Amino acid sequence: MKKEVVKLRDVSMDFKLEQSRDQTLKGFTVRLLKRKLKFETFHALEGITFTVRKGDVIGIIGKNGAGKSTLLKIISGIMQPTRGQVAIQGNVVPMLELGSGFDFELTGRENIFLNGAILGYSKTYLKEKFDEIVAFSELERFMDTPIRNYSSGMMMRLAFSIATVVNPEILIVDEILSVGDASFQEKSHARMLELMGGGTTVFFVSHSLSQIRELCSRVIWLKGGRIEMEGKADRVCDAYEQQ
Repeated sequence: MKKEVVKLRDVSMDFKLEQSRDQTLKGFTVRLLKRKLKFETFHALEGITFTVRKGDVIGIIGKNGAGKSTLLKIISGIMQPTRGQVAIQGNVVPMLELGSGFDFELTGRENIFLNGAILGYSKTYLKEKFDEIVAFSELERFMDTPIRNYSSGMMMRLAFSIATVVNPEILIVDEILSVGDASFQEKSHARMLELMGGGTTVFFVSHSLSQIRELCSRVIWLKGGRIEMEGKADRVCDAYEQQ
């Protein structure tokens, strides 16, 4: 039996929302000083419990505001839950906002090492993978150019190449398979299929049920911050479409 790599037990995430409709800084400051701030609690996630084994490809579906992105941020370690337990075995590469770890004043070459270090990889390992990352990104001519001069598509291609060429143990993907132009999209899609078939554990969020059906072996449907249904991809997607 494959080992458990992600385990969530009764995980909940609450946010405090300031109730006043006066959104000016002055108004907020006055209420703060007068201790008149009033908050309401928003339950983004409530009682989430599931286990994922090595190599599983898990689809996360649900309408906007269902808690999908919050769940991914908790699994990736970006957020700590308000309540509950999260156990992760293996390095996690979150592809939530491609390029979010880049320094725009540094070159593409320098950002490979910076972003790779943020993802937890050693300089020695990144040196070994450098040529492979550059070749996949198709940005050889621009490696010594500051990325402030890159287009958004070029930055996404570089970020995708760093995140996926290093063979993550747990990969978190949020609606970002459409990277770059048509030819690069095809290549990135093939790379995702390669990772999913090679033992990488994947969490994949998408509003495209056809992608979920194609790529995922199991699906978790979130509704109002709770698990509405969990199971085989076709069965859960069919139920979601009927709703």
